[in-house]
Amino acid sequence: MEKLIIKPKEAKAKATAITITIRLERSLQEKYDELSAKTNRSRSELINIAMQYALDNMEIQIEE
Repeated sequence: MEKLIIKPKEAKAKATAITITIRLERSLQEKYDELSAKTNRSRSELINIAMQYALDNMEIQIEE
């Protein structure tokens, strides 16, 4: 699988988002905080990018 490439953010985009609550492993949150600092993107934005990537590249296998 190809790596998901995240580039630094250039301009603030208008968003139509909702707020939800999720639980993350602390180590995952720390990795997102580091990536956020490196890319000038919010942790929320990075998680949205990753979730969209996962949905676009996910394959569900149902065993019968």
